Amino acid sequence: MIDKRVASIAEAMAGVPDGATVLVGGFGAVGHPYALIEGLIEHGARELTIVTNNAGWAADSGLPKLMGLGRVRKIICSFPRGSSVFDELYRAGKIELEITPQGTLAERIRAAGAGIPAFFTATAAGTRLAAGKEVREINGRSYVLEQALHGDVALVEAWRADRWGNLIYRGTGRNFNPIMAMAAELTIVQTQEMVALGDLDPEAIVTPGIFVNRVVPVPYGDPPPARAA
Repeated sequence: MIDKRVASIAEAMAGVPDGATVLVGGFGAVGHPYALIEGLIEHGARELTIVTNNAGWAADSGLPKLMGLGRVRKIICSFPRGSSVFDELYRAGKIELEITPQGTLAERIRAAGAGIPAFFTATAAGTRLAAGKEVREINGRSYVLEQALHGDVALVEAWRADRWGNLIYRGTGRNFNPIMAMAAELTIVQTQEMVALGDLDPEAIVTPGIFVNRVVPVPYGDPPPARAA
């Protein structure tokens, strides 16, 4: 097994390219990889497509800060409102938006991790969100074809991890994180606790280390890295 630990957030972000599709875990503030987002800001990648549940809140941190710096070309999410930064950029035509119903977003990501290229869902059938997509009638009901949603990079927050990259999540911090970890070419994890091999109950491991590339410990409450100059 390969040791997945890295010494710093800067090392964790190494090689993230311009134009990448980045899956960002979390549901609201819960399970959100704030430190990794700060690391992505300092890394400097541009023209990013961000896939996340919601577009954030405070303008001076997290995804709104990344968007405000002009680094995000497009966001794919369920709830874009909440951040005045996004609203201003969208109204000015400076960022693209792809609205995806929350359950459909989760299933598109899960499908990517499971090797399923597309699936039919009744969600959004007959609405503007189905425009331009294949619609098929099955057993008398309309279904919309949705494509799997792959990431070049996934930013994930876990509760506990070992050096092989096995992950456990705490409570609702589990949310989008496990499926995003499976759906990206490069999965980067911030974990609240780094434990020794054998300390994780095998029955409690949610994300096996085979899906994880890099792990950096970020204890809960640690301040994020300083903003890049």
